[in-house]
Amino acid sequence: MRRTLLRLAAGLGAASLVRLVAADTAGTPFRRPAAPSDAAAGPPAALRTKPLSYRLSPMTANTPHYRPAAPPVRTRPFEKLPDIGHAMVLTFDDGPDPLYTPHILDTLRKHDVRAMFFLCGEMANDNQDLVRRISEDGHTVGNHSWTHPLVTKLSRAGITDELGRTSEVIEKITGAPPLWYRAPYGAWNRNSFEIGAAMGMEPMAWTVDTLDWTVPGTDSIVHRVREGAAPGVVVLSHDAGGNRSQSVAALGRYLPELLDEGYRLTVPQRR
Repeated sequence: MRRTLLRLAAGLGAASLVRLVAADTAGTPFRRPAAPSDAAAGPPAALRTKPLSYRLSPMTANTPHYRPAAPPVRTRPFEKLPDIGHAMVLTFDDGPDPLYTPHILDTLRKHDVRAMFFLCGEMANDNQDLVRRISEDGHTVGNHSWTHPLVTKLSRAGITDELGRTSEVIEKITGAPPLWYRAPYGAWNRNSFEIGAAMGMEPMAWTVDTLDWTVPGTDSIVHRVREGAAPGVVVLSHDAGGNRSQSVAALGRYLPELLDEGYRLTVPQRR
């Protein structure tokens, strides 16, 4: 991981300017995944009713040094994306999950929509075929740390390890390091902004929280998205970390409604 961190830190720092534009996905066909991914996208599996227990892997003891990012470094994450027209961004955290993520990908593919998936490193490492499918379907793969800790309680070395290991495994699987990251629980601090920037990533938060992690009911999730819908809005949902059958069902309801109202569902691009 030292190679990746030093290369990204030296070449990308936070001093580089970033321009956000909406990805134009119209007319862009999905690339078919390799055979293992097709198997994952096969007949729907029974949705899990028990929470998934994962965030148990310890952080590595030996963490690499990172090169502090040169100023300016962001002090707030992106919460809403300006200048993208009548468009919204759908995001999914904590995955990929072998039971829920394929259903979400199937729905997005059905409607020819791209989204952002903020992956936990240990989940990505355990479900590499799903990571490939997310990437090959044209979605944006983001960094959500390795074990989903409260990063404000970590040392600089701990944050570097959490983000660095995750970027490393994502790059190994997809061939490209992530350009976006999201702090678990939305808890950011100066260290996380600096270290994320040194690794070449921009921080992404959200505008609308579906609160699907509380399992409030499908109707409630749909209502929150519909009430919060507006140009530039970033919607937070989850495809792992617990029983996400309601999140799957809700997406199937609100996505076609948003499209019928003329919204484009897109992902941000960096230039």
